[in-house]
Amino acid sequence: MLTQLEDYLRDPLITDIVINGSSGLWCDRGNGFERAGEWKCTEDQVRALARSLISAGGRHIDEAHPCVDVRLARGIRAHAVLAPVSRTGTSISLRIPRQAPLSLADLEADGGFTGSEIQKLLSVVADRRNVLISGASGTGKTTLLAAMLGEVLHTERIVIVEDLSELQVAHPHIVSLEARQPNLEGIGGIDVSTLIREALRMRPDRLIVGECRGAEIASLLMALNTGHAGGAGTIHANSLADVPARLEALGALAGLSVAALTRQAVSAIEVVIHLEKVDGVRRIASMGRLVISHAGTLSAVDDLGV
Repeated sequence: MLTQLEDYLRDPLITDIVINGSSGLWCDRGNGFERAGEWKCTEDQVRALARSLISAGGRHIDEAHPCVDVRLARGIRAHAVLAPVSRTGTSISLRIPRQAPLSLADLEADGGFTGSEIQKLLSVVADRRNVLISGASGTGKTTLLAAMLGEVLHTERIVIVEDLSELQVAHPHIVSLEARQPNLEGIGGIDVSTLIREALRMRPDRLIVGECRGAEIASLLMALNTGHAGGAGTIHANSLADVPARLEALGALAGLSVAALTRQAVSAIEVVIHLEKVDGVRRIASMGRLVISHAGTLSAVDDLGV
């Protein structure tokens, strides 16, 4: 099912591939999307490709379930949306992981992170501080988190919970849990919140949630407030200053009041790292922490410096 895409998947520079129905295929080699002029497929062919990819990931896509996300071989993440939900034709998005995870030293060598930033990140890991990494899509949140986890002592056990497994960590003691969607009968689903509760029973030295997208933020905050130091998670946010609003929105999905979310977040999260991508370079935009403002609301301060 990946045969049609093999030439692109073998390119070590490509991190993302998107197909917009019969309009064409675009690749991102680190400088934004470029159209692949040689790619030619009809809408029917793209739709068939989407079905094959999703089936290979153990899930099903059809008119009743037109939007599906799966993990394929080699750690490739595939997302598909069928027409007519996708008005421009069946849409396929592939996120391609690097063959080997990057270390903090690699990130410094690539030029996106300074030596002083790397030292601060190493201190955060060594001091077992709970971390939240924020940023827009494609800014390197997962890459940075994996690199930081690679610096964890080999005597520690890392338990990772993800909606769809993406984290690749160079560490000898990793347990990875992945959520599961319900089957066609609507049963058998296991969500991230459930997996976080299970992870707490697995003797984790570090509890990691790959990405918080919804109500699982409440489970993560509660877990990090039970003495589990050195935990981490990632969220989407536009800036460090916007992280509190994003947390409040996710907390609302879990039924948390702003006051409850504020107290739990300030207690649980010790460091917030916000990433950005500028001219193709992923870098730290700001590092700070969460505080309770004079008005009693959640706020973020950029006081760790970069």
